[in-house]
Amino acid sequence: MAAFVAGLADERRRADSERLIALMTAVTGEPATMWGSSIIGFGSYHYRYASGREGDAPLASFSPRKSALTLYVSAEEDTRAGLLARLGPHTTGKSCVYVKRLSDVDEEALVELIRAGAAFARAQDVAS
Repeated sequence: MAAFVAGLADERRRADSERLIALMTAVTGEPATMWGSSIIGFGSYHYRYASGREGDAPLASFSPRKSALTLYVSAEEDTRAGLLARLGPHTTGKSCVYVKRLSDVDEEALVELIRAGAAFARAQDVAS
C-alpha cells in the first residue's frame, strides 16, 4: 500500500491519499490495505444480496484516480444526503463520492461521512 501511494505521480494526489489514509484509519479503527490494484480499504464486512450473491467489501475505501479521489462510502440515504450537502464540491455515483482535492471539502463533514459509512457497512455484515 505504501509503495502504491508513493508511486502516485501527482504530488497533490499523493498528499491527499496520505491524509485520507490517516482519516479513515482513525475513524474506522482499521489499518489500510490494498483491495485490488488501486483501492485502499479499511476493515471489511460480508454482504449477501437477496439474489444470493455475496462477498466481502471494505467498511470504507478510496481510490486516488487521475481525475478525482473516488471515495467508496455508503450510508443511510438521509444521513448521506445531509453530509454531502455540507461536504463542499463533489459529484456522486451510487455509493461513490468524487472529490477533486481534499482542501476543497469540509473535513468535519468528510469524517462524519466516513463514520456513518463504516457504521452502515458494519450493520450490513451478515457474518456477525
